[in-house]
Amino acid sequence: MNAVAQPLQAIAGFAALLREHGLNVGVAEQQAMVAAALCLPIERAARLDAAWRSIACHDARDWRRWPELFERYWHPQRVTGRVRVSGQTRPGRNLQQLVQSLHERLDAGAPASRPSAADTALDAPAVAPDDAGSPRAQGGATRTEALHDRSLSQWLPQDLAELERLAERIARSLRCRLTRRWHDQSRGRRLDVRRTLRASLRTGGLPLNPVWRAPRRERPRLFILVDVSRSMETHAQLFLRIARAFVGAMNARVFVFHTRLTEVTPLLRSDSSAVQEKVNAVTAGFGGGTRIATSVADFHGVHARAQLSRNARVWLLSDGFDADAPAQLADELARVRGRGARITWFHPSPNPPASQAMQAVHAQGTALVERFLRLNSLRDLAAVADHLR
Repeated sequence: MNAVAQPLQAIAGFAALLREHGLNVGVAEQQAMVAAALCLPIERAARLDAAWRSIACHDARDWRRWPELFERYWHPQRVTGRVRVSGQTRPGRNLQQLVQSLHERLDAGAPASRPSAADTALDAPAVAPDDAGSPRAQGGATRTEALHDRSLSQWLPQDLAELERLAERIARSLRCRLTRRWHDQSRGRRLDVRRTLRASLRTGGLPLNPVWRAPRRERPRLFILVDVSRSMETHAQLFLRIARAFVGAMNARVFVFHTRLTEVTPLLRSDSSAVQEKVNAVTAGFGGGTRIATSVADFHGVHARAQLSRNARVWLLSDGFDADAPAQLADELARVRGRGARITWFHPSPNPPASQAMQAVHAQGTALVERFLRLNSLRDLAAVADHLR
């Protein structure tokens, strides 16, 4: 499939890439892009860059992002130093041939100026099979699961906004815990006698400015461990997007693991035009086997050793398939639980994980994992808020 044989499909893929990076490009903009291509002579096809830019960019931020996205999709051979999202090299697309193909379709009577539903990125598949039959990414689209139980090949701006809203809702439902520490508060319920007497020295011993204190409330520390192994390849990007939302909502720390563990919190905290490419690169860079027990041991022994306490929550997002010894996972989770942290396991399948390693975890009931929750779409994430409350 190329731009010559499927010009509308190529433009739809480009629109999907733009949406993937936050540009508000819908069906109307897509039709305008096709109409602009039909208005240009074949020899002036290079002018499409400026024409499409004026259609797709709605503010200064979009305008700055455009050159990089345009080059990445239509001239990938010119882009150097970039991480490929898919495992295969994508051939370049010829704009002159695309315009010529559109003109030929128009002359032949095809409705080129009105893309059908199949030509739009809203219903197009996220991946297209290559000659060997294996799927590969096209136009920067990702292999994410459906959102809200509907067919969708990419994340639209409204989906990202809904994800952030759900993350804020869950953050509010995780109630702040009372601690033994106290802090100054003008309407506190305990009088700090020592500091009040010290402050009264400035007023001749009269306690005109009493110092009140109140118990300190702290929001739980949240740690998210995302499985990005080969068995989780189709779900990892959904989980990483959800994890990124909680980085902003609760200042969570996020780790990814397959046979080893790596923290990606700084990567997900940045708000740049290339953040989605970085998330895709994280997912594509792993994709090997799975050693959950070893990764959990690295997590509590090295990365979060001083932060795991009764005020900590650990979310594991995995299907439970582990290459370590079956009993090792239960032992490592017991060490995390022994420090007071509460563990919740999110899984993409309808039923909780039932691998051999998980059977030992299930045998101990809620002593290790408080609850197993399905997480395969934004609808599931909305239900999670009720369970965590």
